[in-house]
Amino acid sequence: MKRFLAAERALRTAAPHALLDAARSVLAEQYGAEETELFMADYSLTVLQPVSVLPHTLEPVSVHNTTVGRAFGSQKPHHEERPGGRTRLHLPVSVRGDRLGVLSVTLPGAAAREWESELAEIADVLGHEVLVAERDTDLYLQTRRKDRLTLAAEMQWQLLPGRSCSRPEYDLGAQLEPAYAIFGDNFDWSATADRLTLYVTNGMGEGIEASLLTNLAINALRNARRAGISIADQAALADQAVYAHYRGRCYLSVLMFDFDLVTGHASVVDAGSPQLLRLRSGTVERVTFDAQLPLGMFEETDYVAQDFHVEPGDRLVFVSDGVHGVASPKGEAYGDTALARAIHSTRLLPAAEVPRAILRELTGHRGEALADDDALVVCLDWRGRPPAE
Repeated sequence: MKRFLAAERALRTAAPHALLDAARSVLAEQYGAEETELFMADYSLTVLQPVSVLPHTLEPVSVHNTTVGRAFGSQKPHHEERPGGRTRLHLPVSVRGDRLGVLSVTLPGAAAREWESELAEIADVLGHEVLVAERDTDLYLQTRRKDRLTLAAEMQWQLLPGRSCSRPEYDLGAQLEPAYAIFGDNFDWSATADRLTLYVTNGMGEGIEASLLTNLAINALRNARRAGISIADQAALADQAVYAHYRGRCYLSVLMFDFDLVTGHASVVDAGSPQLLRLRSGTVERVTFDAQLPLGMFEETDYVAQDFHVEPGDRLVFVSDGVHGVASPKGEAYGDTALARAIHSTRLLPAAEVPRAILRELTGHRGEALADDDALVVCLDWRGRPPAE
């Protein structure tokens, strides 16, 4: 315990840009670690980028076919045997289900087994410290990009709550593509002790204009949500904010949910093009709601919430029109059939991995043609709250 407390103290007192140096020093001193490296998942979730400064000395590693990637995908420690009886221990770095990267520590073989649980906790502490440090340094955000982000994409990624989230009642995962050039699609979520609010948005337009529209709408929705008003009134106030600025020239589609974590009852506002498919008891079906006007299309639109119920074991998959409307080289739309097949084929994956897997299948459907629209997938696995004993 003294070793862990020393490591925790070292990370909490380290300068924001020096977390890796602090980890290397304290893990060597307290656990005899010979090497310590931190890898961060890039925006497209295809590689894990090493945290370092110029000149870079380590190469990125694949998420899909490496020992480091195995720890990231499984979210469990992974042992890699090295020459001389040493073990390289790969530890997932996550914060409340948001997968950030992997901490790799090389130790004597016996030490890796003995201290695995403590080192896993240290990796969790490191994850929390990375998120705090990002307020004061660009190092970790720079590390996450294997390519340059467009300005619109920079704005969109900074607007997001995270890419995954986990609580006893549910797991959430989401992904945007093209990751380095996204401009209009977005998602947002927020939870309290008893409620989960989820928005899936699809802003019209391209480039920076689409990103500005989405930023305005999302912040208007957050402002209304944080005022404690109903989801229908949140939509109405955001609608007024968008219309006041654009006067109907631009508008934004949004699918809004307010879940009761105790009962599974949800209030829903469907204002536009994002769609919902549900996997229940092995069957995939599209869920439809009464369509209402997108935010900002007309002045002072009234919105009405509809009822929806989710059951333990349900998987909900939300997609933007850049997914269900994509055409193959022969002109065939991706549509409900292909989406249902993709959702069924990924049913054994955790929610955090489902969006990326579906988007990979979408790329195969599209062929070599470049994407001409944003694509967004959000996956929600619902367990519900167990009844109190």
